Order: sequence, then structure tokens, then C-alpha cells
Amino acid sequence: MVETRRIAVTGGSGFIGSNVVDALVAAGHTVDVLDVRQPRRTDVGFVKLDITDVDGLTDAFEGVDVVFHLAAVSNINEAFAHPLDAVTVNVTGTANVWEAARRSEVGRAVLASTVWVYSGASGPGPFGEDTPLDPAGMGHIYTSSKVAAEMVVHNYAELYGQAFTILRYGIPYGPRMREELVIPQFIRRALAGEPITVNGDGSQFRNYVYVADLCDAHVRALEPVAENQVFNLEGSEPVSVLRLAEAVRDVIGDHVVIEHVPARVGDYVGKEVSAAKARDLLGWTVSTPFERGIRETIETYLEDHGQPPPAGR
Repeated sequence: MVETRRIAVTGGSGFIGSNVVDALVAAGHTVDVLDVRQPRRTDVGFVKLDITDVDGLTDAFEGVDVVFHLAAVSNINEAFAHPLDAVTVNVTGTANVWEAARRSEVGRAVLASTVWVYSGASGPGPFGEDTPLDPAGMGHIYTSSKVAAEMVVHNYAELYGQAFTILRYGIPYGPRMREELVIPQFIRRALAGEPITVNGDGSQFRNYVYVADLCDAHVRALEPVAENQVFNLEGSEPVSVLRLAEAVRDVIGDHVVIEHVPARVGDYVGKEVSAAKARDLLGWTVSTPFERGIRETIETYLEDHGQPPPAGR
């Protein structure tokens, strides 16, 4: 049984953050949301704060046992368009959080990272947490910023003794996804009678992780065995972008048209990543089949937008 703690969540009003907050509250923890936006819940603490404010972070972390750092530039198109902002938020912002955690004597800080870091891995895979990463192969400023953030986290452990956990997310999906992400875009276009556009031939794959499964891993990561460890939170099966488009069509209806457009610059083509460590140390596995998760995502999207449930197949 995990003891109850006081936990701060940066970015706790966002897609993943708000779901993580729900999971932590359900597990009995006291939660403070640190964000520039109001949280969805009214039964949690809230500090309106930007992660560029290290003094504000230090004050907010007083009396906190664990920090989950989820605030980041996570939209790769935004990172591509504004690389300096991405580096400032993802790298300097992480350093600010870890410095504030050190000053406030926070027991552990947890970084939300990504399997995109394996863009810099060579060989056929599967890739584990100890796989060497080649900086020349990162391919995107977003990926590089997340690797640099991980390096900062390791430095703070080595130099200052700040305990950490790094969670490398597979590609999350589920209720509350940001409208600019690919799945809400596919849903919106399909509902509007517009074609779903797939970059390239659609063979690039992701190991999608339903957000409820991802949040379960965050609760498990509070266990002592997770201290100073890195975990891949990868989905259980590769899902091509084309299969994703077809899954949306299957729920909404056969009238949905799928069109192919040119491939996206610096896109993560997908690598085989192992989640065995999370399974073995945390007892974590993905329990939501992809097609079921897509249906639940679409149903929630329709409910949030005041539309009737899908007929689908």
C-alpha cells in the first residue's frame, strides 16, 4: 500500500496532467495543481504559476513530498515553429523545477518524458531504458529538448542528491486530448464530413497508451522501487497511423474518407520499445485495447461537444 502524500503536479490542468490529478486524488493523495490555467477539479489546491518562475516554484513546493513535472511544450509542430520557446520550457523549465525541488527539500521529482528519445537509438530494438542514444539521430528539437531535460534530472541526482523518476510516455490518447493532436483532428474532420489526412503512406506507427493506463503508472511510480529509475510506459502493440484513421472511421461510419498527404518533417517513425521494466518493477501493464480506447475517446469527445453518440459499426 502506497502511503498518502502531498503531491504537486506542474501542468496539472492539461490533458495528461488533469487525468493524473484524478488518479492521484482517487488514490487518496493531497494534490496541488501548478499551472497557468485553473484545474478541472475544485477539491485540489491551485497555484497559478509559470515554470519559468523558480522562486514561485520554490514557494509552491514547500511541504510537498513529490512533484510530478508534466508542464512542457509537447506539441511537436509548436516546437518546430518556435524552437527557442521549446528549449526554454522543456529544458530550462525542468531545471527550474528541479532547483526548486532541491531548495524545498522535496523527496522526489518525477519527469514526464517520451519514447521519442529513441529516435536516437540504433539497431532493430526492442529498446530499453539503458539503450544508448545518439544525439545526431534525434531528428527534432522536441526530442532533443526532452533528452536534455532527462540529462538535467540525472545531473541533479548526481550533484545534489535530488531523487527522481523519469517516465517515458508512449503516445497517450483518451478523454481531454488537446484539439490540435492527431486523434481529435481525425475525429473532428470525420464528424464534419471532411477527409482524414494521413501523412505519408501511414505505415509510421505509435504504441498508443490509453490515458487511464498511463495514469495508473504514475500512482505506481510513487513506490520506493521507482526512485532514481527510468521507465518506458509504452503501449502493448504498434498501431500505424493508417490503422488509427481506420479505427476512427469504424466508429463514426463508412462514409469517412481517408486521404494521404506528404510526410511530416522530423516525424517520429516509431521504434520498438520495451515496457518490461515497468511491468517487472511496478507491476504495470496496459489494460485498454486500442479500438476500445478509441471508441471511448470518441464518445467522450461527442459528449463534451454536445453531440449524440456515434452509430458506427
